[in-house]
Amino acid sequence: MLYPEVTLTIKQSEAYDILNDKDTHYLLYGASAGSGKTWLGCVWLVLNCYNYPGSRWFVGRKELKRLMSSVFITFLKVFKHIKVPRTDWKLNGQYNYIEFANGSRIDLLDLANQPADPMFERFGSLEYTGGWIEEAGEVDFGSFDILKSRVGRHRNEEFKLFPAKILLTCNPTKNWLYRIFYKPSVAHVLPKEYKFVKALYSDNPYTAEEYGKSLNEITDAVTKARLRDGIWEYEEADTVLIQYDAILDMFSTTPEYAQESFLTCDVARFGSDRTVYGLWKGYDLYQVITKQHQGIDVTVTDIRTLMGEHRIPYSHCIADEDGVGGGVVDALKGIKGFVNNAAAIKTVNKLTGEEKKQNYRNLKTQCSYILAEKINTHRMTVSAKLSELERDMLIEELGQVRKKITDDVSTLQILAKEEVKQNLGRSPDLADMMMMRTYFELDKPRVYVPVDPRYGYGGVNPYL
Repeated sequence: MLYPEVTLTIKQSEAYDILNDKDTHYLLYGASAGSGKTWLGCVWLVLNCYNYPGSRWFVGRKELKRLMSSVFITFLKVFKHIKVPRTDWKLNGQYNYIEFANGSRIDLLDLANQPADPMFERFGSLEYTGGWIEEAGEVDFGSFDILKSRVGRHRNEEFKLFPAKILLTCNPTKNWLYRIFYKPSVAHVLPKEYKFVKALYSDNPYTAEEYGKSLNEITDAVTKARLRDGIWEYEEADTVLIQYDAILDMFSTTPEYAQESFLTCDVARFGSDRTVYGLWKGYDLYQVITKQHQGIDVTVTDIRTLMGEHRIPYSHCIADEDGVGGGVVDALKGIKGFVNNAAAIKTVNKLTGEEKKQNYRNLKTQCSYILAEKINTHRMTVSAKLSELERDMLIEELGQVRKKITDDVSTLQILAKEEVKQNLGRSPDLADMMMMRTYFELDKPRVYVPVDPRYGYGGVNPYL
């Protein structure tokens, strides 16, 4: 075994010991900026490559370009620090891996969610001894999920490296890492296969003063809380419409009793998006069906079949009418068509009969605000059996239901779909399917109340 003199902080040493124990499968080093996350990962992989000749490892980040400009530069520093001869390794820039003279190798992976590969099948045939996901808060759960199945498959038995390890490093972020690692750790219910180590810039005496000065200059409160103080329970940005904990509660709250059934369908537009069907009992989403790369005729047949099997009236079915979805609505006379940019629906004062135009930019904005109201008040639930990937995609998509700040203070707006797609790297099909369920709420007379600026909800009393 190679034991060079390696400089590690107390927190890095704690994490390094966990990476060499016999219990842990997955370690999250969730830390502030400047806490030595990248140094830890590079040291761990380089020493593994020397100690286990012929082993194969990976390091992945959302963008390969950013990986090369950050992680690879730190690899060079580690090589110099532990006096690795330049003849001991070489970078293959064509196929993106570092190869060592003893046969070990580190693959450099691009973990971005690609529209043509939403299930990360490109990693399905790879075999690794172990690996590291850098800036894990930026990547989809799906990449972690598939890579879990690819470690422990390359000479681990020969090296007696069990269990196989995946190191994850990140700044605090409220996504699947918060749900899987941080929250169970705080509640002391984290499974023994998982470990969480929190580190701050102040735990790194080599750069604490330098990082302290730059982090103190951050003006945004949320960014400073995350990057300087390593706070996971940071306040949501003012633009977020749906509370994160309320989204999580959807999966555990007991559904309200309801007799009426509904079907909502977000139709794929250009062949790359998914067609998503949602089956509802009242406001409980009890089944989700996802199809890819199918024509309108198949979608029409699917909807007819589902309405028949679940005894759903045509008037309780709605499909996205924009783009090719218009063909679905035309073929199924009697179902509702949802046009995102249509005018907001007027509400009626049940006492006076007066119609009141709402201050929403369009119908999608209006329904998105009602969706937020339903989720935040725990009146919408999800009892459907979703995969971990589907669940996390839904959580991420609902987190993108946000107010758009404009100079027009008289009109409520939300982030445009193209902006959301850019943020997510995919279309928010699951969230759009859920949003359309609230359209049926607008069929009911509702009492108009003025917008309350304290809460941001506009225009209607949901309980009348």
